[in-house]
Amino acid sequence: MKKKTKCYIYTRGSTSIQVDGYSLDAQRDKLRKYAEYEDMTIAGEYSDEGFSGKNIQGRLEFQRMLNDIQEGKDGVSFVLVFKLSRFGRNAADVLNSLQLMQDFGVNLICVEDGIDSSKDSGKLMISVLSAVAEIERENIRTQTMAGREQKAKEGKWNGGFAPYGY
Repeated sequence: MKKKTKCYIYTRGSTSIQVDGYSLDAQRDKLRKYAEYEDMTIAGEYSDEGFSGKNIQGRLEFQRMLNDIQEGKDGVSFVLVFKLSRFGRNAADVLNSLQLMQDFGVNLICVEDGIDSSKDSGKLMISVLSAVAEIERENIRTQTMAGREQKAKEGKWNGGFAPYGY
């Protein structure tokens, strides 16, 4: 009998605000169904709720997952993520984290993007899409700040607690 491939699943985002149309619960559900379809055993689940993908600092579950991989804790072969942007939006962090994982024989599968880092074409796609995700994050930040500045110029409320007497 063939031994099942082991994997981790990793999610990032918010439970209340949907990310790319998918909440954390929806991401987990999709990843679990993928693992089942591919006959993989889920050895662990990691989730960083409410954290940005701009870098890996502060993402404790992501760090714990990488440590578990380095220690060979569960003998996993893959990490499943919903989309590459859930893994990270900083090209250097994505590529460094992926290299660390691959040094320990673990590859990344981005289910929704159809990317598998164990294939040569997957490595190329991750390189390109991680750079695109970083640019997208910077564009979102720039547009958000421009919108806030415009609201302030117009004397409109900019979020947070309204000042007394506003």
